[in-house]
Amino acid sequence: MASTDGRHRAAVLGSPIAHSLSPALHRAAYAELGLENWSYDRFEVDEAALPGFIEGLDSSWAGLSLTMPLKRAVIPLLDSVTETASSVEAVNTVVFTEDGRRVGDNTDIPGMIAALRERGTEKVGSAAVLGAGATASSALAALAEICTGPVTAFVRSRERGAEMRAWGERLGVDVRIADWAEGARALREPLVIATTPAGTTDGLATAVPEAPGTLFDVLYEPWPTALASAWTARAGAVIGGLDLLVHQAVLQVEQMTGHVPAPLAAMRSAGEAALAAR
Repeated sequence: MASTDGRHRAAVLGSPIAHSLSPALHRAAYAELGLENWSYDRFEVDEAALPGFIEGLDSSWAGLSLTMPLKRAVIPLLDSVTETASSVEAVNTVVFTEDGRRVGDNTDIPGMIAALRERGTEKVGSAAVLGAGATASSALAALAEICTGPVTAFVRSRERGAEMRAWGERLGVDVRIADWAEGARALREPLVIATTPAGTTDGLATAVPEAPGTLFDVLYEPWPTALASAWTARAGAVIGGLDLLVHQAVLQVEQMTGHVPAPLAAMRSAGEAALAAR
């Protein structure tokens, strides 16, 4: 959309949303890029309120970041969805074009790949995913790009296992299912992606092997997790949720503002400062 007064607005939507670091990251980018007429806010919006919120936006809006529970609910409200977002049926980014179209994308997947590559993980022969929720499907999509062999998903139920296997077939990933009780076995893989809520993997901290590979724990608060601390103590490489958050936000800023590259270092510093202040 073309703003009539030079202002450009963006925001993150979700429920709950008060914890979101996205405003700190995006505002830091605007400051670094000298975008004085840009603003970025947060709004508490649930699935029922989403259609009305989007319909009420005026031409000053450039884009939206979406968190749970809106990543799938927004899809019917869009004019088009990128192949990346379609692959996991989840949109975390909406860009409003100059002709008023609403375009949905998923920057979590390329953000995850970028975070891994930044820490030296380009390709792996196999991997493990802890969990089977929405983030796990994005992890599988990322692994489709960097994992050349099987991915073992450690899940709590047969139903979740079936869902992960179906996602694997859709994404072209050889997914094998294991029970959560066998989670210690996951830690021997060259890459482990933990996608579960806070506290879920704490029981695995004592099972970290000598000379572990790479752990990607998508949490950023609380940080470090017990598993991440134990991994670091064993001299393993650890990638955290802030890494993912920053890399996916960089892509959002680039899409919404048209400024490439977005200021990764400034955004990361702002995220670290915001977390430290909590």
